[in-house]
Amino acid sequence: MNINEAKEEVKNAVRAYLEKDEAGQYEIPIERQRPILLMGPPGIGKTAIMEQIAHELSINLVSYTITHHTRQSAIGLPKISEKKYGGKTYSVTEYTMSEIIGAVYDQIEKSGIQEGILFLDEINCVSETLAPTMLQFLQYKTFGSHRIPDGFIIVTAGNPPQYNKSVRDFDIVTLDRVRQINIEEDFDAWKDYAYKAGVHGSIMAYLEIKKDNFYSIKTDVDGRTFVTARGWEDLSRVIKVHEKLGMPINENLTAQYLQNKEIARDFATYYELYQRYNELYKIPDILEGRFPEDKRAIREGSFDEKLSIIGLLTDKLMDEFRSYSRQQAVQKILFDTIKEFGRFSETEETERVDSIQWFKDRMGIMEYRLQEEKEAGLLDREEERARATAVNSLKDCINYMATAAGAEPDLKGAFILAKNWFTKKENIRQENIKTTGRHLTNSFEFLEQTFGDSESLSGSQEMVIFITELSNAYHSLKFVRDTGNDAYYKYNKLLLLNDRKQELMELAKELVF
Repeated sequence: MNINEAKEEVKNAVRAYLEKDEAGQYEIPIERQRPILLMGPPGIGKTAIMEQIAHELSINLVSYTITHHTRQSAIGLPKISEKKYGGKTYSVTEYTMSEIIGAVYDQIEKSGIQEGILFLDEINCVSETLAPTMLQFLQYKTFGSHRIPDGFIIVTAGNPPQYNKSVRDFDIVTLDRVRQINIEEDFDAWKDYAYKAGVHGSIMAYLEIKKDNFYSIKTDVDGRTFVTARGWEDLSRVIKVHEKLGMPINENLTAQYLQNKEIARDFATYYELYQRYNELYKIPDILEGRFPEDKRAIREGSFDEKLSIIGLLTDKLMDEFRSYSRQQAVQKILFDTIKEFGRFSETEETERVDSIQWFKDRMGIMEYRLQEEKEAGLLDREEERARATAVNSLKDCINYMATAAGAEPDLKGAFILAKNWFTKKENIRQENIKTTGRHLTNSFEFLEQTFGDSESLSGSQEMVIFITELSNAYHSLKFVRDTGNDAYYKYNKLLLLNDRKQELMELAKELVF
């Protein structure tokens, strides 16, 4: 499977394991809930999909790399206790609670949620002393004498032997008690996640051109070299910060994340080219409808150059689509807060309540809950950012109310001021939506004018690539679904018609031959 298919399999397994009957008992008894074993190359996103699943299902996630543990931390430390057997007292060895089991209970206490995932990575790379403990854990869901709490699903991950010399093979008895899912690297599957995570456009465009460089692990006379999905994502983050600070992005930087000299050098060279394309074709101008005059030169350029231009357009639009999603999330929080204040202002008997203090109190509650849920691992990066932005926006609301009122307003007056402030922010958001919609429409128009193919049902291959990228990305689909865009609907319909045409042609060939 690719990583997306594996995610759905794990998510479905967790949902099935947590399903209860009318008596409140698990439909699949605890002892029949087989642990899940993900087997696949390192750095393809196994941990990331666990975080996504936990967030989407609103459950806990406790994650460990098991190779960092000793037998003592996994099963607990021995201690001497006294017990009576047959009327006689004996000294017996017991164990303190495992650090891992303790972390599960700590997470339950922090979040207040009883169910979750215990994820153990590199489970087939443990030391010889810990191997029997892992086998016991997979078979009986216990570390030493302590069992993981009911409601926690075990998901483990391991690397095939070609990627790690420390790999241990599980015996048939153990494998017969797990659900094994084999994962392979797949750029197209990773691309969905990458667009949502905001991976830098230069990386997306480069890998679209050279998909073979997405994932590479080789061993030759010079030693082992490797490039992973994790390396590309981490490189993306540092590129964005370097661009923000005006710091250089060159082979010296890329080689720190891409542990293959040839690929690191090749990408560093492409990044410079990508930046030159950005300056040469003035992507912001294209988005505003000011197209290059020499469209023929673009049309007759190399396919790699065309893909780079499409990548630049897509990258800029994706930034705007993500901004739309973020602003929408912030506005919803602010709307709910001001609506709550409106209900309060209608029911409060006295008009002498300090309205500004009310907002400050709400800010304090929001900050406290944000910190609590952040520490409990219940928020993804975007949700955390939206809620933190909403808190900061309320500070601006308070300043607006204090300045506009001139003195402490009564409750009804304060509510009117808060609504006015919110309306101004919403008007700005609506203008941003119009701008993004216009940019999307202009991008279609540019591609049509530059690469238009009247003989093809769906237009040029460049248009097909562009619409396909938009149709496979979360934030672009959300924007179009929420706000609509005639150009997108037009070309997407043509693409669907073309797909149907291809199906009919293939069917006709089968019937003829």
